[in-house]
Formats: sequence, structure tokens, C-alpha cells
Amino acid sequence: MAANLKTSNVKQLRISKTSTSSTRLSEKENDSQIINAIKNVVTNITSDLEKTENKETKKNDDNTISRSISTAKTETKIQESIKHIQSSRDKQNNENENDDSNKKWVLADFEIGKPLGKGKFGNVYLARERRTRFVVAMKVLFKKQIEEGNVQHQVRREIEIQTHLRHPNILRMYGYFHDAKRVYLILEYAPNGELFKALKASPNERFDEQKTACYIRQMADALKYCHNKKVIHRDIKPENLLLGKNGELKIADFGWSVHAPSSRRETLCGTLDYLPPEMVLGKSHDHTVDLWGAGILCYECLTGSPPFVAQSYEETYNKIIRARFTFPNYVSELARDLIRKLLVVKAENRLPWDGVLSHPWIVNNTSKESGTN
Repeated sequence: MAANLKTSNVKQLRISKTSTSSTRLSEKENDSQIINAIKNVVTNITSDLEKTENKETKKNDDNTISRSISTAKTETKIQESIKHIQSSRDKQNNENENDDSNKKWVLADFEIGKPLGKGKFGNVYLARERRTRFVVAMKVLFKKQIEEGNVQHQVRREIEIQTHLRHPNILRMYGYFHDAKRVYLILEYAPNGELFKALKASPNERFDEQKTACYIRQMADALKYCHNKKVIHRDIKPENLLLGKNGELKIADFGWSVHAPSSRRETLCGTLDYLPPEMVLGKSHDHTVDLWGAGILCYECLTGSPPFVAQSYEETYNKIIRARFTFPNYVSELARDLIRKLLVVKAENRLPWDGVLSHPWIVNNTSKESGTN
């Protein structure tokens, strides 16, 4: 059913439809086009072509034409003519299909259900598209609050980036629409909710190493995909990670993400406990901020809290810029090794995604991917 919702761009959501016979060239019209083109190349096969003025398929027409031409030179010219006509016909068909599939969504197209969460600029609701009965999550943002918070560019960037990402561990954004007061984002529904809530509901408010390793592996694979597309998330934390129907991780909330093909940024963003040293110090940063975030997340999933928590912001900042933290005694040596290789002050020395995915702690704990079920 998910195939019924696709996005062509950030301004509209398309529903794929089967083109009707009325939007295509008829076989007779197609034959006529072929005959007209071929007459310019060869005049002595008109009688042969007229035999194809019935409802035979294009393939049979081509075979009849090919058999009628005796010289390689003439055959090549005819085939070029047919290819040109076919190209023109396909272009017309695509235009007709696009006309059928274009649709501007309105709120009345959806049945709105229970609230799933609240944010600073709006709320998220369970929703269902009326025609297809496809279930989605509808993120409703209030324009007034967006303007007051001066985050118009942030919202636009979130839409532009997330609608173009396709990965099993990244929450899909199918499209968006708006009215006079609100912006509506049509998102994939992740029925098992936030990773943060799952973490707090676990014994001792922490996950075991197998489950944590499964989440980190999935996130590493998704962020490697993002970085290959020059997209940096910049706000990795449990609240921005959701769980799909099979317990799989889904990276969500690309509000702080950025497409940075040239690379280093200077914006201070993200959540305090997850900020890397370069951002705390006001230096430029690049994709390696997400590697730092992965290290913080791994630590928090295993222990129940981030590694640099302190009594004041100043203490937290000081711990971050020195990468000063300790482990509870129940954290294994291999887990400690991975975290230490990610929480490195010098960004260029952080373990890259390939190193994370091949790390013994990840490999040993994710061989069956059973930790997330």
C-alpha cells in the first residue's frame, strides 16, 4: 500500500495511477505516424505498410517493416525513424501520466486520528488517506509559530532533504501541503514510537548490549548513506529516533540537518549533551559531528544517560571539549573501545562509518539482528 504514496518534489505528493487508454496514442495513430516518417526514406514499400493499418501491435509493425527493406542503409534509416516516433510517443505518454498523477493535497483528503506527539512548532497526528486507506503520521506546523521562531528556512530545509532520502532506517517523508495557517508534512508512520520512550521503559532505563549494537549498526548504515549524499543530520539523540513496526530504527526529525556538499559549517545547533567539541568551541564542523553523536547515543543506550551530564552547562561544556567521561563497570571492553574511538576531540580522528560497521562489538552483537524485536 506504501506504493500508493510517492513524492515528485517538495511541493506535492503523487499517487501513481495506471494511464487510461484515452491518454495514449491509439494504435492507428501510431501506425500513421510511422508511415509518414518512412515515406520520406523509401517510397517503394507503401503497399507493405498499408497492410498494417489494423490493430496489430507496434512490434508486429516493426517486424513487417524490417522484412520489407532489402538494404542495410535503408533499414537503418527506417529504424531511426521508428525510434524517433517511439521517443515522441513515450514523451507524450509520460506527460499524460503526469497530468493524471498530479494532485494538490488538502486536509479533507485525510482522516485525522489520535495525537502522536507535540513539538515546539506543532503536533504530530495519526492520519489515514481517505482514498487508499494508507496510514501515515501527519506533522502539523503552525505558520505563525514558525515565523515567530524565525525558522522558515529550517522547515524548508527539512522538507527538501527528507523527501529525497530513501533508506530503510530513515523515516520517509511522502510530501507536504499547506493552508492559510498551517503546514502539513506527510510522514511514514512508525508504530513503536520514540527510542527515548523505549529506553526509559527498559529495565534500569537502559538497553542490553545486543539491542544497543543493533540500533547503532542501523543508524551507522543510515548515516553513512546520508553522508554519501552530502547530508549531515546534526541532531542525533533518542528523541529523534523512532522505531518501526518490526522494531527497526528510523532516523527522523531532519530539522537541523543540512546539505553541505562543500563541507564545513559554523551553525551552533543540536542538543547540548550531544554537541561535539568543535561546535562547543564555535569552530566550523563537518559530517564528523554525526560520528560524535553516534558515540553519545551508544553510551546513553548502554547506561541510561549521556556521558557528559553535569550540574551546570559550564561543567558539561568543559567535559565535552576534553572528552572527559567514565564508564560504569557493567559496560564491556569492546563497547568501551567503540565509544572511545567515536568520542575523539579531533574530528578527523573519529572512527568512520565503515569502521563502526566492522567493529567487533557491532559484528558480534548483530549477527542475527534479534536485538530489536
